[in-house]
Amino acid sequence: MRSGILVIDDDEKITSMLRRGLAFEGYDVYTANDGMEGLSMMMTADPDLIILDVMMPKLDGFEVCRRLREGGSTVPVLMLTAKDEVENRVKGLDTGADDYLVKPFALEELLARVRALLRRKESSGGEAGNHRLIFEDVIMDLDSREVLRAGQRLELTAKEFELLHLFMQNPKRLLTRDLIMDKIWGYDYSGESNVLEVYIAMLRQKTEEHGGKRLIQTIRGAGYILRGDS
Repeated sequence: MRSGILVIDDDEKITSMLRRGLAFEGYDVYTANDGMEGLSMMMTADPDLIILDVMMPKLDGFEVCRRLREGGSTVPVLMLTAKDEVENRVKGLDTGADDYLVKPFALEELLARVRALLRRKESSGGEAGNHRLIFEDVIMDLDSREVLRAGQRLELTAKEFELLHLFMQNPKRLLTRDLIMDKIWGYDYSGESNVLEVYIAMLRQKTEEHGGKRLIQTIRGAGYILRGDS
């Protein structure tokens, strides 16, 4: 069955390029020229993935993504931005985007990210039910995708949940950067990318929000580990 992808971008050159490139790879492609049109088309097209530009008229990409998540949609979102600044990337991820790509970008890299996001969507859909993961005072329910720490509910994005899930599956085990990137994103980022560090910082902020001790430890030059020492 062909996957459907909705491209929401007001740049006609980029929209046209993505339409051709994605269709050539075998995807059904839908396009919208602004945020309002994108939200409307989301209801009718029911896409498997959204490619979403940040800077658009009427509604920007941040607001579109926020409304999608508030409405309960879990469709993967790949956000496009012309601003290669940490705060903008963090804002996009924090509103619920699963990944981001800075313009200008190579079509091959975008296609790799699309494939990775769709693989993650397919694998998460087959999760076995009725079980939880527990580490110290953190409880992860794999059915409801709810995470509690010391009884407090944590509001995690889809990608933050996947990252914490990986740590919870491997407590007290060193996870290298390459292993995490392969398991969560499914492909290699360039050496300059700090997307993993951004996600680790966001996950730490949320898990430590109510005064909890640090659980995700950095092992300098090696990777990260979930353990209880501070």
